[in-house]
Amino acid sequence: MHHRPKHHEAAKTATGSHGPHPWLLPVLLVAQLMVILDITAVNIALPHIARDLRLSGASISWTITSYSLIFGSLLLFGGRAADLLGRRRMFLTGLGVFTASSLASALAGSAGVLFAARAGQGFGAALLSPAALSLITSTFHGHQRGKALAAWGAVGGAGAAVGVLVGGVLTQFTDWRTIFYVNLPVAAALLIAALKVIPADTARPRFSGLDLPGAALATASLASVVYAITQAESAGWASVQTHLCGLGGVAGLAAFAIYELRIDAPLLRVDRIADRAVGGGLILMLAAAGSIFGLFLLCSLYLQNVLGMGALATGLAFIPLALSAGVGAHAAGHVVARHGVRGPLVGAFAVAAGGMALLSRVGEHGTYVRDVLPGMLVAGVGLGVAVVTVSMAILTGARAEEAGMLSGLNSTGHEIGGTLGIAIFSTIAAGTGAILGPHAAAGISDAFLVGALLATLASVVAYAVLPQSRHFLPKLHLSPHAMPIH
Repeated sequence: MHHRPKHHEAAKTATGSHGPHPWLLPVLLVAQLMVILDITAVNIALPHIARDLRLSGASISWTITSYSLIFGSLLLFGGRAADLLGRRRMFLTGLGVFTASSLASALAGSAGVLFAARAGQGFGAALLSPAALSLITSTFHGHQRGKALAAWGAVGGAGAAVGVLVGGVLTQFTDWRTIFYVNLPVAAALLIAALKVIPADTARPRFSGLDLPGAALATASLASVVYAITQAESAGWASVQTHLCGLGGVAGLAAFAIYELRIDAPLLRVDRIADRAVGGGLILMLAAAGSIFGLFLLCSLYLQNVLGMGALATGLAFIPLALSAGVGAHAAGHVVARHGVRGPLVGAFAVAAGGMALLSRVGEHGTYVRDVLPGMLVAGVGLGVAVVTVSMAILTGARAEEAGMLSGLNSTGHEIGGTLGIAIFSTIAAGTGAILGPHAAAGISDAFLVGALLATLASVVAYAVLPQSRHFLPKLHLSPHAMPIH
């Protein structure tokens, strides 16, 4: 009797006799889009949430940071969990946690409940998103994988534009809570579809090697730093609370790095950060993501609170920013292929600094066309180039066994950078004591000016730290598919 090889049977079980199910990729892409929308859509609803739940000052930023902080901190853990416990299991678990937390967010009657529910969403997203990406990389092969990863990247780029429009429409015509309620039917449809199209996990779950202590230490340390920044205005920058939380968080991150160097199965190989492209790219990802998250936040607050625009009009007003960022992102690959990463990033951050400087002129009696649109367009192009170029710096040259880890590091840097950016910019914007009325213009202007200084500093760092093109391009030619996948 003829016996088929076992690995053939395993492959058949995982992908079906005729390859992946035709609806597998759409299901995974819709799940990722849902995760991304819950950042940008909420941006548009912030003024309405603040009025309803009586949020004030920098505390309003926790509506977003409680989500992005947990999401970013646990992405590496989520990727490891998908490998050890099963990709389908983690996808379904993450979907369930995200859905339950969405319902809790919609029903929240106080700021504390909303922040806790948003953190739950972040935890669900940190399990769901890496599992979906792992399903793509393990199920699709050859040219199909390249097309699937390109679609994944496109969803990440389009998510911001779709999010502001969805947030604007739902907030304008219904209520901010609908942003979370709408996740429920989408998640129910995804659950039904996922049970039919995602291949079953054949291996038993393995709980050893999950590195729960490392994940907990990294998350607690980052949360401590963010809390120190957001509370510094009210507690005082020189207060004991600010110093304890801030320095404690930094010490915790140092302890995390030492711990990861000493265990056999680390979430992050810390030694890889010594590579100039990886380590420099991570620093610049924090700056790029922080700038673009802050740009969305500050523009939303200015358009609605100072100019008095409605939620839908605000969502539509963001379309030029999304388009300009898309143009920059599309151009980045072509520019990097010719000039490496150092020159393009120096220029991209310089352009972003110019856009932020234009936006720093906003005032109480400004207009969208004169005071917001020019800066939006300029900053959008620069930051669109920057985010994609930084991702290529981090991912290019990765060995096969570390591609997943560096992809997770890239995505983590994006979310944590955004978290820190929102914390810093919202704190500065609230420095005048008003963030929800017309008088907020002064603080928002100051925050944009700090954004310009940050982008200028990032331009200098890019020149000083990143490898020259003659060292980088040979690696890129060996890894032509390096691309952002967050």
